[in-house]
Amino acid sequence: MNARTEPGEAEPVTPARPPIVRELLLVAGLFLVYKLGRQLAAGHTGEALRNAHDVWHVERLLRLPGEGSVQALLLHGDTLVEVANTYYATVHFPATLAFLVWLYLRRPAHYVWARRVLAAVTGAALVLHLLVPLAPPRMLAATGLVDTARVYGPSVYGPPQTDHLSNQFAAMPSLHFAWALMVAIGLVVATRSRWRWLWLLHPLLTLLVIVGTANHYWLDAIVAGALLALALTLVHIPRRTATSAAPGPRALVPAEGPVLVGAGR
Repeated sequence: MNARTEPGEAEPVTPARPPIVRELLLVAGLFLVYKLGRQLAAGHTGEALRNAHDVWHVERLLRLPGEGSVQALLLHGDTLVEVANTYYATVHFPATLAFLVWLYLRRPAHYVWARRVLAAVTGAALVLHLLVPLAPPRMLAATGLVDTARVYGPSVYGPPQTDHLSNQFAAMPSLHFAWALMVAIGLVVATRSRWRWLWLLHPLLTLLVIVGTANHYWLDAIVAGALLALALTLVHIPRRTATSAAPGPRALVPAEGPVLVGAGR
């Protein structure tokens, strides 16, 4: 049924979808900045290892659970640890991209909000990567953890000395966790299904994977969550509209209510 505007009612408003070419350029630019920033932070091996020792020590002072307890669960069988490595290597970018594409097509207002939040978190993370290079726990002998990707595969990293495609000293904050948490929050906010809360399993599973594969410390995820919370505070969530409840290209935002014309009659 098409929405109709009665005399005296406000015109329904359809959220504007940003121009696709501009958005593709923005997302591509964000990705390039992300990769460039990681490259600029590469090569600080000594400093990254010293910072890793400090993080490991702080976690013990805070009595955080050992990362080894999670890894021990994965190492019960080769299949489980290989699945975890594959999840780490293949889900991060595609899941976030699919999330943005879906929002762009079905929830334009939420798309703009999510894109701004992700850009803010990623930018802040890159600054920290530059200021505080940090070796992951798989590189720190004191942790006693196994580099599961190297031992069991698949691995997205080569030897740090020859790996020119990624910065392996950018453990804190974990963008794997920050992006996964934003995907879940975005889908919970933008949809109405009673099952939408199950999306929170994505960041939970991501957290267990990044810790269990020895790619991140608990503190990496905690800092990532704090940055995301700050970004969500600064970037306001769009008002829920009819497009959040009833998908479809013709869905319109209901009018706020009748507008009185000729007051005093």
